[in-house]
Amino acid sequence: MPAFLTDIGTIRGIGTLVVFIAFVAVVLWAYSSKRKSSFDDAANLPFADEPKPTDTDDEDRDPR
Repeated sequence: MPAFLTDIGTIRGIGTLVVFIAFVAVVLWAYSSKRKSSFDDAANLPFADEPKPTDTDDEDRDPR
């Protein structure tokens, strides 16, 4: 093993750098404009099973 990798501080620094690069990659992926449409679709998934409102529901409303 190379001598500079035997220092625990160097190994921790390299680990920190790898984690930081991974974090930046995830942030860039999440805020990419290419992903906006799929994230919008995923945001509406909880409402996918609900029935769509119809115009005939106006009869049931109170006319006040």
